[in-house]
Parts: sequence; structure tokens; C-alpha cells
Amino acid sequence: MLNLFIRCLILYFFLLLAMRLMGKRQLGELQPFELAITLVASELVCIPMADATIPIIYGIIPVFSLFLVHIIITKLATKSVRFRKFLNGKPVIIIENGNILPEVMKELNMNVDDIMEALRGDGYFNPSEVEYAILETNGSLTVLPKAGSKPLSADDVGLTLPKAEIPVTVIMEGEFLAENLSKLQGVTMERMLKLLDRLGMRQEQVLVLLVAGESVFLQPYKGNFISAELDEDDAAELSVRVDDENMPAPVERGSEYVRDNSIKKRENPPQTRDAKDLDEEAES
Repeated sequence: MLNLFIRCLILYFFLLLAMRLMGKRQLGELQPFELAITLVASELVCIPMADATIPIIYGIIPVFSLFLVHIIITKLATKSVRFRKFLNGKPVIIIENGNILPEVMKELNMNVDDIMEALRGDGYFNPSEVEYAILETNGSLTVLPKAGSKPLSADDVGLTLPKAEIPVTVIMEGEFLAENLSKLQGVTMERMLKLLDRLGMRQEQVLVLLVAGESVFLQPYKGNFISAELDEDDAAELSVRVDDENMPAPVERGSEYVRDNSIKKRENPPQTRDAKDLDEEAES
């Protein structure tokens, strides 16, 4: 029994390693040849897993062979457009100017339900909203909406927005992530602790804290999320502006803050709010 358990672990981790080396695509994004290799490799590993009389090497060698085949095919597909089209096919337009093309649908062995389901997955419920819909080689549907159905962008209304920043997780489940923190310029553990102190929170009360440029997203274990802005000044007490639209307006009780889409400092000396106060405000 122990021997069978160890065999299963070895084969499972070897298969996992092989799949990991083949790429990071999800199952629905696999090309036909990649899906075939995945299914065959899984089946080959199952045979020595279930039968202890079969040497474990009979499961490892076939999977390793399929991995080599995958590498060779991928290299050939990268260098040859013709081979890539032969192997994966080519994208096909299935909706043009809002019209579903029956002849293309018949050629692809698809029905109207399949097309409508794919459209709804992209957020469109009526083909008339679509200029073009292209069926990709991995089976997904790419939609180009008509100009009137396309969501407005900042460029459409002449707005200039700040550069988008990738949010970096600084605290997760009450623990600082030192590796991520080192990637942020000007953001230190001490500054984040000062920020938490300013909000009347402790590190262990934080479910997740993300930093994207000067923006901070903080989700506590209890209560609503908090969005804050950090100025370039290192003085954290003066560089935090809370802007949480989900948080109810505070009751007039001599609080240091006034709700006006941002928290402004009163003339009275500030009183630190603790997590209990935040919970009471969230429940009110």
C-alpha cells in the first residue's frame, strides 16, 4: 500500500512538472495539439499508478517523450507560419456587421446557442451590437463591438488619466511580504505601519493591503475596504487621505474627521480611531 502511494506521488509530481514546463495556458486556451498531449499524458500516467506490477519508468518515459514532442512542435510552429496554420487552423469570422454567417456556422459545426453563449461571455446579448466576431483557433470568441455599443474611454471624452500601476501586495493575511515590499520605491515597512496606525488598525487586522503607485487599497478582516492616497512626502501622518465611498458618514461626536469624499483634519486635536470604532461605523 505504501509502495503504491509513493508511486502515485512520484508520477503525479513528474506529470505536474511536465505540464508546468509546457506553459501556463489554462485548459480552455490550449491549442488542439496541446490538448491532445495533455489528455494522452494523463492517461499514460494513470496506468502505472493503478497497477503496481507495471514499472514506474513505464509512466515516466512516455510522458517525457510527449514533452519532447511538444517542444519540437512548438519550435516548428514558431518558425513556420504554414505549419502553424496546418496544426492549429486559422481564426474565422463568424459575425460580420451584426449578421451571423450561417455557412460559416455550419462549417464549424456550431449552432446559434453556442454563438449566443460565447457572445454573452463577452458581455454582449444582441448580435446587432457586434461589428465582427472572430472564432479563435483555441475555440474562444473575440468580439469587436460597433462604435455605438463600445464603452466610452478616457480618450473619447478627452481626459488625461495618470499612468496605470500594477498593484503590489504588501500585506496578506496579516503578514508583510518582504519580497514584494522591496520592489516598491519609497514604500517601507515603517511607513506602512505608520499608515495603519493613522487608520487605527494593527497589522494582524489586515486581510490584504495593495500598493499601486501612490494608491493604497486596504481590506480589513472586519468592515469595509479603505482606499488611500500616499503623497511623495515620507511623513505618513500627513500623506494619507482616506476615500471610501462605502463607509457610512461618521456621527458628530467630536471625531477628527469630516466625511466629504475625503477625510479632512479638524481644528481639534486628533483622536485615533481603533478597529472597534470602524466596526461600529460599518454596522450603523
